[in-house]
Amino acid sequence: MDRILDIGERAASLAVRLEQLVVRLADGGEVTTPLADIAALVISNPRVTMSQAVIAGAAEHGASVVVCGPQHRPAAMMLPLDFHVTQSERFARQAEMALPFRKRMWAQIVRAKIGAQGRLLQELQGDDSGLLAMADRVVSGDSGHLESRAAQLYWPRIFADPRFRRGREGPDQNAHLNYGYAVLRAITARAICGAGLHPSLGLQHHNRYDPFCLANDLMEPFRPVVDRAVFGWIQDHDPAQPLGPEAKAAMVAPLLGNFPWRGESRSLFDWLARAASSLVAALMKNSRRLEIAEV
Repeated sequence: MDRILDIGERAASLAVRLEQLVVRLADGGEVTTPLADIAALVISNPRVTMSQAVIAGAAEHGASVVVCGPQHRPAAMMLPLDFHVTQSERFARQAEMALPFRKRMWAQIVRAKIGAQGRLLQELQGDDSGLLAMADRVVSGDSGHLESRAAQLYWPRIFADPRFRRGREGPDQNAHLNYGYAVLRAITARAICGAGLHPSLGLQHHNRYDPFCLANDLMEPFRPVVDRAVFGWIQDHDPAQPLGPEAKAAMVAPLLGNFPWRGESRSLFDWLARAASSLVAALMKNSRRLEIAEV
């Protein structure tokens, strides 16, 4: 079972007892969860402390630990170092990725992302704003910068607000997006590690200060899952209000659901794992296509 635990509303102390994560609350309460059930542990309260056994136990069971800073943006993420038997060989192949290969893979990711954005606009606003046709025009490396052009159409329309701009520090639904994307990034990074790849060796994203470039690449087509959740939340709530436990639960819930595609219904983690595995096949077996579910 893949659970996402957010420790953010109250001061707490985390420890491990008999393969269970123990959350001791400031009021004396205690909650336990099997480490094997945890996909991501999100720490978003500055008054949370944890033992070394928590980090080691999470790693041993394949879970990621995400620490959030202001505006619920991820400040750090910890992942298992040893999560696949042939990861050294795969790391080497990643490091040797040729530019044409990276451009070909990135084009497929951008095509899937713009398509997902177009389908969500069609679902929520009744019009894809031309994004579905735009997705078909993406070429190797996205040399036409269609990802950026699609974003300029997408963001003002998704929330039916021509003034909305995607900005990480915005005091509006941007905070909700930040939080949802942080959790999605953790799930993606876990899937990448599970496939024996290194999350820092990206296809398009390259930042010497970002150890999760490949996670940022591979999560792109799945961002609209978070966007849909944020859209639903702000229909009945003021997006400028602080991000409380109810809002966080609303952002995370869709990430834990099942998504049908091509006759199968799988969790988001399963679809991300399949996408990561298809990248491995492209690296190791010269496959030319990524398998990116339409969720």
